[in-house]
Amino acid sequence: MQRSDEALDRALTAPERVPSHSTRLGGKEVGPQVQSWKVERAYATDLPEAMRAVSGSASAQLELLLGGAEGIPAPRLYSAWADRLTGDLVRPGQSVVHTAGAAGRTVPAFRGTVRSRTAASGSDTVTVQALDGAERLRGPASLPRPYHGYYWGRPVATATWCVDELLRQGGIHSCPPPRAPAVDPTDTKPFTALYASLHGGFNATHGQPEDVPSPSTYDWIREGAPFEMALMPKAAGLTASWMPRSRFALPGKVFQVECWVNTAMARGNTIEMSAVFDQNGTRTGYIKISFDIAAGKVYTTAGTNGVGEQTLNPWTIDTLASLRGVWHLGFTVDTSATGSVVAPSVQPRLTQPDGRNRVGEKVTFDKEIAWQPVSELQQIDLKTDMAVECLQVTDRVWTDTSSYPWEEWEQRGQWTKGAVLDTPELPLFDIPKVSGSQWDAITEIARASMSTAEFDEQGVFRWRGPSRFAKVPAVPDLTVTTRRDISSLTVTEEIDACRNYCEQPYQDWNGIKAVPGEPIEDTVVREIKPNSAIVVQYAMAEDDTEVGPPVVLDDTVVGKGHQVRFGSAKTGGVSVKGEVTVGCWRDGPTYYVRFANHSAASVWTVTKDGKPSVRLQPLKRSADPKLRTYALMNSTSQKYYGKQQYTAPSADWVQTAEAAVALTKAMINAGRYPVPLLGDVEVLHDPRIQLGDVVRVVDTAGAELDTFAWVVGIRTTHAAGSAPEQTLTLRGTAFNGVPADAGLAPDAPVDPAYGQQRTYQRLTAQYATLDALTKQAITYRTILETPGATA
Repeated sequence: MQRSDEALDRALTAPERVPSHSTRLGGKEVGPQVQSWKVERAYATDLPEAMRAVSGSASAQLELLLGGAEGIPAPRLYSAWADRLTGDLVRPGQSVVHTAGAAGRTVPAFRGTVRSRTAASGSDTVTVQALDGAERLRGPASLPRPYHGYYWGRPVATATWCVDELLRQGGIHSCPPPRAPAVDPTDTKPFTALYASLHGGFNATHGQPEDVPSPSTYDWIREGAPFEMALMPKAAGLTASWMPRSRFALPGKVFQVECWVNTAMARGNTIEMSAVFDQNGTRTGYIKISFDIAAGKVYTTAGTNGVGEQTLNPWTIDTLASLRGVWHLGFTVDTSATGSVVAPSVQPRLTQPDGRNRVGEKVTFDKEIAWQPVSELQQIDLKTDMAVECLQVTDRVWTDTSSYPWEEWEQRGQWTKGAVLDTPELPLFDIPKVSGSQWDAITEIARASMSTAEFDEQGVFRWRGPSRFAKVPAVPDLTVTTRRDISSLTVTEEIDACRNYCEQPYQDWNGIKAVPGEPIEDTVVREIKPNSAIVVQYAMAEDDTEVGPPVVLDDTVVGKGHQVRFGSAKTGGVSVKGEVTVGCWRDGPTYYVRFANHSAASVWTVTKDGKPSVRLQPLKRSADPKLRTYALMNSTSQKYYGKQQYTAPSADWVQTAEAAVALTKAMINAGRYPVPLLGDVEVLHDPRIQLGDVVRVVDTAGAELDTFAWVVGIRTTHAAGSAPEQTLTLRGTAFNGVPADAGLAPDAPVDPAYGQQRTYQRLTAQYATLDALTKQAITYRTILETPGATA
């Protein structure tokens, strides 16, 4: 139920209601011009109608009949050929906000955008149709598909993560979004090298996972998450790492690593973030920061693996230990320098649970062992004892650390939370291919996972998993009775709503690994001019999964992997490190690589012996997963209703036996008995009712029922001068007990007399002659149906 207030509650319980509504188009109030309006919401699914409450997507529609103003007819003001000054009010894509209520008090009823307008010439009416937030998700659906899930034999994401990612593509966010695009064409503005929401998966919007931990070592939690969902370790010291989408170079500009944590949800006391850089040979350098919650100290460290490191004096923060809750943690690193080595300057930044901003002293590593030579970003490492969300890395985040404003750090005014997710379901070893629009893909996932997807009256997207309808609340959201609220009610019980033998196909990924695909080797040595960039396209096979940007080699490493070498001359020259940022992205079958040269001299993509050096090594799965099916039946239901089968569509979203079991149980629980459908329930208009609410229906006039039911459809219409009419579609939360058939002796499905008729042999045995038979004067049917004596 929507929140209301005492005034609206009193108005809805009053003997007589005075309807109220407000309609804004393009932010302008047009309520007095509305001749009539209609709002419809319902779940759409491929399940039988009486089972549809448990799955599907819902896209609300608003229809307005708009009249003219100040003596000017509506078609002249608002048709497609009207003057832009007035016509843009109802143009397709224009914002629409509609509220409804009584006695001057209203609650949200619809928020979306105009889909179409129709002007009827010779009338004073323009029909405006609008769709809710689903209209914002009409862009092409695309999901990053890394190989790391089957490479490690561990889930890399969940169906919930995929929904969250599709929403983010449409500008609908559940946590702080990426600070910047993944690529800056000018190489002067901020760009995002890594963004991992950790909303039910290690897969990343920008970048991709590198080291994926075992699912036995973590949980995905919503209670206590900083924003929406967080990675929660089961024990201290959980580690994971990611490959960036762009390998930016050192020395460079100011980059930043950050995340959000809840220090009250912890298995230990430490969280650590590291930026790892690829140096010459096999050496790697790193710059990391560690937050010790118990000690209230922040440690900054830099060094080279296998060589040594320097840890600066810790920054002591008194509240870090005492103020447990949601913290925004991060650090900015200034590597702007010239030459072949840089002494990094690091400045920690924090925002406390009470909103207070804290910034540490900018410190510079003064020991050579901590200095970083020319290199490229290789990966980001995370080690955490506590709930963490929204890990991201931004290069060129600001010109310097000292002038970095707090508004930018907090991303104030840059985003609004517009989505609420449910507990993650359906772990994925491989991200299925998606097509169509983002809303099409979300609808597909909802149907495959027995989940529901919808935008509520305030424009907030809500995703609820298969357990949503498993438990009925003890107290209903609303009670409607035939004595006051219900004007008509139709109760339907149908055999098609019974599904007592359910099957769920699933994919078995056991034993599947990542194997090299066909390598792509460039045929051209490419020049990258000073302070410029080039973008090169390569064709990839359909079954090849995502690969990160090529690793930049030097002359001490020889390999045949995913790599590129930059030479100082077209014929080979010496290898160049730390001068070129290598970024990549994929669009369908095309893999794009961007080379940005930050030096004052040209470099070439060339091997030491003068050949093209770009080599792309796609990876693919070693075999296709085996298709298996899990089945569950209810023998009691089959006793009374016979076998009623339902086989869920074979979908790539179910990839474990455990997920198949959970979905099959949800199906059998929803359909083992034909739960009644309460259709065409015409009630007094109550604007507080929402999809998924539990309504108590009391009928004392007809069916004599008193039951709880889920709201699975709402249609509200209103014409000026009359009362709004509201029609609900309800699905019972329970069935009326197991059939007893007391006092009944149901007939068998086959006539018992069939096969018992008198045979010719028996007839001649009883009546030796025709005369003996005709003397009886019996009919043909009597002869046939009377069994008679045995032969």
